[in-house]
Amino acid sequence: MKVSPERKAANVTEFDPHPPFQDYAHPGRLVSAPWLSARLGIKGLRVIEVDEDSLLYDIGHIPTATRINFHTELLDQNTRDVVDSAGFANLMRSKGIKRDDTIVIYGDKSNWWAAFALWIFELYGHEDVRLLNGGRDSWMAEERDTSYAVPDFPESDYPETPRNDAAHRAFVAELVDKQADRALIDTRSAEEFNGEPTVFSANGDSQYGTTFRHGHIPGATHIKWDTATYPNATFRPFAELEKTYADLRSASEVILYSHVGAQAAHTWFVLKFLLGFDNVRNYDGSWAEWGNMVRMPIEK
Repeated sequence: MKVSPERKAANVTEFDPHPPFQDYAHPGRLVSAPWLSARLGIKGLRVIEVDEDSLLYDIGHIPTATRINFHTELLDQNTRDVVDSAGFANLMRSKGIKRDDTIVIYGDKSNWWAAFALWIFELYGHEDVRLLNGGRDSWMAEERDTSYAVPDFPESDYPETPRNDAAHRAFVAELVDKQADRALIDTRSAEEFNGEPTVFSANGDSQYGTTFRHGHIPGATHIKWDTATYPNATFRPFAELEKTYADLRSASEVILYSHVGAQAAHTWFVLKFLLGFDNVRNYDGSWAEWGNMVRMPIEK
């Protein structure tokens, strides 16, 4: 992660020296609650809350945090795709986010949707974007300061930049073409992977929507997303994560999927930034796409 001279001078982009982070491949991609709490309000540091339940922001959020509604602001409602370059730039401008801001993202559900948002920031090449370890869950559990105030930032001049899908994103056509040395990982629950009834549906549907068929993509291996976290939503140490994902080291690339891509984005963050995998991508169409397509093979 490069650091511009201007931000060095502002002391915004110093990395969190929290000792457990230093074992990770890219420790600068994580911040701890104490580190963030001590820097709230610093010029050039923007805190973004991205929740599954966007209304959580209204009942208390980290002071200075701005809300982004993932479903309505980061997804195109017509194409059901990630917002295009113009849409992303307009969103950033409306939130007062500048291209050289340091972004710290957090949210509920152990940072599922926050990690998904961070993945989109990566698609658009934002230089310095980080995840709050533990997210909203840990911040609230530790009874840290919260606010009801909605910050008002002047509109920015965020530039329109091309989206780099190739580096971070996989598409359904690629998965139809099987590659023996590629690892395909399903990050959903075991019940969803096996096409069995879930706590949400006797038919095996996800809480994020129904599909016509249930099971998994042929050749996929199951590693549930939350294997990487403790019950308090913070990440497990490098040694534990390395043991969990060690078998993937020999793969030419790793492609992840879930139901709509959020859980997969969480595991993408773990593999790419905590363990240092070079070739890992998120199939964000995920089971919502594959399970509803005609004549696509499935396994149970």
